[in-house]
Amino acid sequence: MKKLLAVVVTLAPALAFSAPSSWEIDPAHSQAAFTVKHLVITSVRGEFAKTAGTVVLDDENPARSKVEATIDASTVSTRNPDRDAHLRSPDFFDVAKYPTITFKSTHVDVVSPGELKVAGDLTLHGITKPVVLEVSESAEVKGMSGETRRAFSASAKINRQDYGLKWSKMVDAGPVVGDEVAISLEIEAVKAK
Repeated sequence: MKKLLAVVVTLAPALAFSAPSSWEIDPAHSQAAFTVKHLVITSVRGEFAKTAGTVVLDDENPARSKVEATIDASTVSTRNPDRDAHLRSPDFFDVAKYPTITFKSTHVDVVSPGELKVAGDLTLHGITKPVVLEVSESAEVKGMSGETRRAFSASAKINRQDYGLKWSKMVDAGPVVGDEVAISLEIEAVKAK
């Protein structure tokens, strides 16, 4: 009996851990946006209207947490119809050939409470490259229907040339479209029941 009790006491911490929780990205309360320089002097901002995906959170071992997200590239909007049509064309996103932008995490590191680095593979314009998202997370809250919600803010910078988005023209000031693209994500997720 003493041996059994010793085994139970030894295993109790391992048995007491909480299971990973699954979350669905709420497209109505999430935003995927970008900022890029125009003519070297100003920033143009855009966003995608449709983002979907899942988050698996392992609070006991955050490195085992996972994120998979898909953005509908055809929903790009910069509030300028002509520019948006150009961004959907083969010069940029080529949405007829590459309709989605995807991110799949490969590793999660805790920087400090509520602050994470999420490494993963970003696939854009048919090209996959590693990227690291700087992420801050909220605490859990109850929604209007009693559902559990959580939010994540993420940012990263990429070089659009790395993803084959090479179109630009040179003018006296420099390139019409800058190479560095700042990505910002505001994600609200609902806990699976």
